Amino acid sequence: MEKQTFGRMIAELRKSQGMTQLELAEKMGVTDKAVSKWERDLSYPDVGSIPKLAEIFGVSVDALMQVNAGVKGSPKAGRLEEIIELILKAVAVAMGIATAVLSFLGQIEAGAAIGMLGIGLACLAVTQLPRKQ
Repeated sequence: MEKQTFGRMIAELRKSQGMTQLELAEKMGVTDKAVSKWERDLSYPDVGSIPKLAEIFGVSVDALMQVNAGVKGSPKAGRLEEIIELILKAVAVAMGIATAVLSFLGQIEAGAAIGMLGIGLACLAVTQLPRKQ
């Protein structure tokens, strides 16, 4: 199966089995409006219902989850990159602050301090890597 959004995959699997949104909704115990939102990538099924969805379509959970989060260059994909970069920078700052405070209190050994600072620097280095376009 070609990588695609989760919603498109659900729609294609449903249509390939000649199933309507209402029929899928009844099998899943949700409304047809919920299925419509899934297919338009406006919402997603509850994580606990993914195995049932995979069973209905006769695919593995892994196959069902092998989709792109969004279309390349979409605002959602850009937002995810921003969040990841923010998290990496926050980890770097947290490691620096923790190392400084623990050193000041005499509660950290030199090797552990160097390790923590190394983790922080590695996080900062990752944020500087060139991005795929």
